[in-house]
Amino acid sequence: MRFLVDECTGKRLAILLKNEGYDVLFVGDIMPSASDEEIIKKSEEEDRILITDDKDFGELVFRIGRPTKGIILLRIVTNPERRIKALIKLLKTYDVKNKFIVLREDVVRIRKINV
Repeated sequence: MRFLVDECTGKRLAILLKNEGYDVLFVGDIMPSASDEEIIKKSEEEDRILITDDKDFGELVFRIGRPTKGIILLRIVTNPERRIKALIKLLKTYDVKNKFIVLREDVVRIRKINV
């Protein structure tokens, strides 16, 4: 599984996810200060699921109809260790491809994205 971690989500999470064996790119390394549109386009072109803290991606996907391979919106306090623990549990439990997922520590909301 391939991921693109948004700049606002943090490089530490990208490193921790990569250490778990996943194919991960960090927006801050490859396209710093990119717009949401540029980020979602990159994730689609490279078949990567976007991991972000930015709620604006929901509007791009559901109101504007922007295609994506999947988005995981993190709503967990900014603590990389807590976030990676919840994220790994999610990845081991659910198929996240072509889904818009809101991940909280105690709740997972999953909505299928029309492809």
